Amino acid sequence: MDHETEATRAWVLHPDIKSDADRRDPGPALEEAVALAAALPGLEVAGGEVVRLPRAQPGHLFGSGKIEELGARFEANEVELVLIDGPVSPVQQRNLEKDWGVKILDRTGLILEIFSDRARTREGVLQVEMAALSYQRTRLVRAWTHLERQRGGLGFVGGPGETQIEADRRAIDDQLVRLRRQLDKVVKTRELHRKARAKVPYPIVALVGYTNAGKSTLFNRLTGAEVMAKDMLFATLDPTMRRVQLPDGPEVILSDTVGFISDLPTELVAAFRATLEEVLAADLIVHVRDISHAGTEEQARDVETILASLGVTDARPRLEVWNKIDQLDPAEREAVQARAARSDTTFALSAQTGEGMEPLLVAIAQTLQGARHETRLHLGFSEGRKRAWLFAQDVVQEEQQTEEGFDLTVYWTARQEAQYGAL
Repeated sequence: MDHETEATRAWVLHPDIKSDADRRDPGPALEEAVALAAALPGLEVAGGEVVRLPRAQPGHLFGSGKIEELGARFEANEVELVLIDGPVSPVQQRNLEKDWGVKILDRTGLILEIFSDRARTREGVLQVEMAALSYQRTRLVRAWTHLERQRGGLGFVGGPGETQIEADRRAIDDQLVRLRRQLDKVVKTRELHRKARAKVPYPIVALVGYTNAGKSTLFNRLTGAEVMAKDMLFATLDPTMRRVQLPDGPEVILSDTVGFISDLPTELVAAFRATLEEVLAADLIVHVRDISHAGTEEQARDVETILASLGVTDARPRLEVWNKIDQLDPAEREAVQARAARSDTTFALSAQTGEGMEPLLVAIAQTLQGARHETRLHLGFSEGRKRAWLFAQDVVQEEQQTEEGFDLTVYWTARQEAQYGAL
C-alpha cells in the first residue's frame, strides 16, 4: 500500500485587468505567483497563465467564454485547486468553485496558507491564526443564506442561514479576542528582551528586503548561523537575531526579518507589525535586493512602501545590497558592479559565493562607528525619570551634581537620542 499522500494538482491564474489602477507587469507577477504556489508543501503546479480582462466581472471575475475555456483545461489536466493571483470576492469564489468543480484560493488565502506552514515561534503562530481568522470573517457572506454550506476548519456547528453567519462571526470575534490576549503576553516578553538588548551597547543591524532576495543567505554568511535559506518565497517568517563581531569593527546584533511582498494581505501587515518592529529598533537598515530579478525595481519600491508604513524614516542610516550577481551574465554583472561602485551606500555582491562581501562589512562597521556620538545634558532634580532611563540604557559616561541638578555626558545612538526626546 502506498502511504505517500498524493500532491494536489494546482493551476495558477494571474488576472491582468486593464481597468486596474495598480496593474503589475503580468509576466513577473505570474512567475511570483507560481513560486508562491511552489512554496506550499503538497502542491504540484500543473500549469499557470495570464488571463487578460478588460474589467473584472462582479459575479464570476471572468467572462462566460473564458470560464468555459479554462474549465475544459482544468478537466484535461485533472486540476483540483485553482490559485488566483489577486483578490477574489466570496461570491466570485463560490460561483467559480461551482462552475469548475475545483477549490479556489486567492492570493491572500495562498499567502496565509504559506505563513501558517512556515511560522515557527509562538508569536508567529498566533499572528498567522489571527490573520487567518480576520480573513475568514470577511468570507462570511449573506449569499449563503439559502445554500447548504461547506464548513471550514473552525469546528462550528449548525445549519445554514443568516443566524448561522452571525453565530460564526461572533465565534470568530471571541477567538480573535483570546488570541489577541495571548499575543499581547508574547509581545510583552519580546519587549522585555528588547529592553535587555538596549542595555547592551551593541548596535542593531536589520536585514530587510523582498521575499527570496537572499536575506537569510546573507545572514548565514555573516553569522555562520544555519537559518533556513532556500530558494523559496517566505523561507523565513520569524525574525532571527545573532551577535556578530565585524572585522575591525564593533560587535553588532544582526536581525533577519520576514520577507516583504507586494499586495501583502492587510490582515498580515497588521498581524506581522510586531515582527517587523525589530526594524524600528535598528540602528542601521540593510536593504537586500535580488538584482537578477526582472522586477527588482518594482520589488524595491514595494519594500520602501512597507518601510514607510512602519514609520521608518529616511533619517535612519541605510545601505543597499544588490545580491545574486552570480546569476547575471558577465556583461550585466560588470554593468551592475560599475553602477553600484558609483554610490557609497550600494554594494553588488553574491551572498551565495561570498564575492563582494568585504566592502559591505567595512561600510557596516564605518556606519556604526559613527552611529554613536557624545552629548552633554543638564537635568533638574525633578527629572529623575529621564536620569534613570539614561542609566538603564547604559549611555552615561560621566555625571556631576550641581546646585541645580545634574550635568551628564552621554554617548549614544541617534535612536536613543530620539527615544530620550520622546520621554
